[in-house]
Amino acid sequence: MAIHVFCTTCKTSNALDAVACSKCGKKFSRGKKYRVCVSHKGERVTRVVDNLTIARGAEVDIKADLQRKEFDIKDHKAEEKPLTLGELWEKHYAPWAQEHKKSWNNDLHYYLKHIEPRFAKKPLEEITALDIERMKLELKKGLTSRGKPYSAQTIKHQIVIIRRLFNLAVKWGLYSGANPVTAVQVPKVDNQKTEFLTDEEADRLLKTLEEWPCRESAAFVKFAMFSGLRRGEIIKLTWNDLDFERGMVTLRDPKGGKTQTVPLSNEALSAVRELDIAGEHVFPGKSGGERYDFKGPWQRIRKAAELPEDFRFHGLRHHFASTLVSNGVDLAVVKELLTHKDMATTQRYAHLAPDAVKRAALRSGELLTGKKKADVIPLQGKGK
Repeated sequence: MAIHVFCTTCKTSNALDAVACSKCGKKFSRGKKYRVCVSHKGERVTRVVDNLTIARGAEVDIKADLQRKEFDIKDHKAEEKPLTLGELWEKHYAPWAQEHKKSWNNDLHYYLKHIEPRFAKKPLEEITALDIERMKLELKKGLTSRGKPYSAQTIKHQIVIIRRLFNLAVKWGLYSGANPVTAVQVPKVDNQKTEFLTDEEADRLLKTLEEWPCRESAAFVKFAMFSGLRRGEIIKLTWNDLDFERGMVTLRDPKGGKTQTVPLSNEALSAVRELDIAGEHVFPGKSGGERYDFKGPWQRIRKAAELPEDFRFHGLRHHFASTLVSNGVDLAVVKELLTHKDMATTQRYAHLAPDAVKRAALRSGELLTGKKKADVIPLQGKGK
């Protein structure tokens, strides 16, 4: 019996302590694979697995299988009930996701509402692409608790969770079949929705906040409106994260994963400066710890301010960015304030800066003919 490091490039075996392939020279990374080779009574079985722990377990299982075959011993393991999707969720995925996924609560909500009733009792090997297509159709025809059709994004979430469950089952050595989601067409989602308030809507919202009886809720919305921070980032804020003297806020464990410090406007700081909160969090929950959500207060404030019913809390972040870009702030600066990881995400606001494009069109003739060069107004951003 033997276990070797397997080179996926030239398909050769290498010693366990090898740092590079002895044949092609490819360096082995953390995600290296292992080849298990077991020979018994002239019969040889090989298998390639994802990590050393699984390899050692596979080595023992293969040897036992060969011995059972030699002595015609019944494989009791084969008689075990096949793994169901519900068992995969409860015993394996849920403990893992709670530790590794920030969006675990979303996964749990969707699983309990849509996936568990349909698939929890079914063995993985019996779940087909047709089953998932039927779920898609049912959701397309169904309505939410608020009487509205399910969005393409919601339907996509269910399919993505199921796909992840099957992929992890394979990775963890719990399932060796095909992933049925590979044969399912995932709904296309337009994630480029950019929301912003009209001047009248923004004025109504600010007036509503000035008169709102719960000052903490009013401060939460004002801070979001004047900072452009994500709801989750605001919920996590502690007083130690705010530097009133320098006008800065530290975002710990943000969506991008890396702690960042960004400047705040005086209006954003004023929104929280007058709060009388004794605890650690700037906007604590009922128990004094971290708040769970802000859905209820926002719906009441949005309704009182007579904002569009489909205007989301996240729309305040879009409004923040849209206002800056529309007033000539460079996209590169907006990118830093929004803590986007790359410029591609910030580019969704580029159409809100028409003046720069218009200037380019008006001056194009002068640029191309060399006339009045001294009067040419340079464009902002990367296209200088």
